[in-house]
Amino acid sequence: MSKRVLYVEDHANNRLLVQRIVQAEGLEFLAAADAETGWHTAVTHQPDLIFMDLHLPGGLTGFDLTRQLRQHPAFAHTPIIALTAFGNDEAEQAALAAGCNDFLRKPADIRQIRAILRQYLGEPAQTAQPGTAVPVAYL
Repeated sequence: MSKRVLYVEDHANNRLLVQRIVQAEGLEFLAAADAETGWHTAVTHQPDLIFMDLHLPGGLTGFDLTRQLRQHPAFAHTPIIALTAFGNDEAEQAALAAGCNDFLRKPADIRQIRAILRQYLGEPAQTAQPGTAVPVAYL
């Protein structure tokens, strides 16, 4: 069974790009467009890694969801990576304080995302099939 990656992000284009990268690495991709859906998806599917946008629509932010996930025993050690347009040091410190393991600023290079996946989940489970390579782009 392949490892699962959840991306909580409200912009569909960003989700699509990360989906392509994750799947090219041989991993299962899960997505949520808001914090509430992210919570339910995480609890239901138990992802092995979570990418978290910090600015989400609705009442809960990515900071809030990260704190909630960290309080749940199943996610005490799940890597949570902030992937956000908040580009200042204060946001990075707040994300780490909320429980994120790492912080990527948008636009994130595909190579950075792949490096994070490999750092926290190991080498790809399979090699991408011909024609499925993801071009270098920015998120």
